[in-house]
Amino acid sequence: MSNPTTRVLALLELLQSHGNASGSELANMLGVDGRTLRRYIATLEEIGIPLTAERGRHGGYRLVSGYKLPPMMFSNEETLAISLGLLAARSLSVGEVSIAVASAQAKLERVMPQKLKQQLRALDDSITLDLVPKAAPDTATLATLAAATQHRCRTVFDYAGGSGNAHGAVSENPTRREFDSYGLVFRRGRWYAVGHCHLRAEIRTFRLDRMLQLRRLEIPFRRPQDFDAAAYLTNSFASMDAGIEVELLLHTDLAHASALLGDEVGLLTPRGDAVHWRAHTGCLNWFAGQLGRLPFSFEILTPSELKVELRRQAERLLAMTAA
Repeated sequence: MSNPTTRVLALLELLQSHGNASGSELANMLGVDGRTLRRYIATLEEIGIPLTAERGRHGGYRLVSGYKLPPMMFSNEETLAISLGLLAARSLSVGEVSIAVASAQAKLERVMPQKLKQQLRALDDSITLDLVPKAAPDTATLATLAAATQHRCRTVFDYAGGSGNAHGAVSENPTRREFDSYGLVFRRGRWYAVGHCHLRAEIRTFRLDRMLQLRRLEIPFRRPQDFDAAAYLTNSFASMDAGIEVELLLHTDLAHASALLGDEVGLLTPRGDAVHWRAHTGCLNWFAGQLGRLPFSFEILTPSELKVELRRQAERLLAMTAA
């Protein structure tokens, strides 16, 4: 790293990655003395990179936040990770946000090495991210609710609820709701907000695409400690799904069960060395057929009719192989 320009750029990268570092630490990492380091610092300031220096035991050099975005340098792995994130954001975004995502992706590709650009295009052509919203909310609604969730501020909106459950027809008579949002979740192609509904005086789940005229109120609230919005939504889906309730004990761990079954075919909870699976089905014959595909053993807890159906299918298969 004998070229001074290379060292100045390396100094900028160190400041970006370390946040705050003393002059001696930076000099040692660059392999220069303190006088040379101060010259490099002056060079960065001359080209418009805002820096601040603090004296004392915990002092050092750092980039000034909020003045302007300095040039950023990323490794190939970091660039690829950002690009994959933009691919996911492109699927989820709507309106002006979608345009901004496309613009950011184009800027990133313009400065990519050719080999890395080819890798990204291969991923773009090969990977399908099933994240396209079935019912996209208004961009302003999503942004306002996300900010209110972060800052723990109550919101108010008119809600055009469904008839019967979250998948039903939209009501023609919206109801006014004051709502403390504990978290936002994207699930099954839709955005959901989970939090305290003051009209019902309990925790409820709302679809963002059914929220009308949402606005933030300057009324603070306290979120329950360690509240998991995604877990609550999963439990809600498992409770509202129509059909016959089935319960099984899967002889595997939660990670393997979740990887195979996901969280949209019921509720998975660890139970000792096994996993308890509660789900609903409209056809025991079909469900029994799916159980035959599981790579681990299991025990049917309820209903007994599912055991009969599984045994019938197994006997039919044995008869076919014996013929």
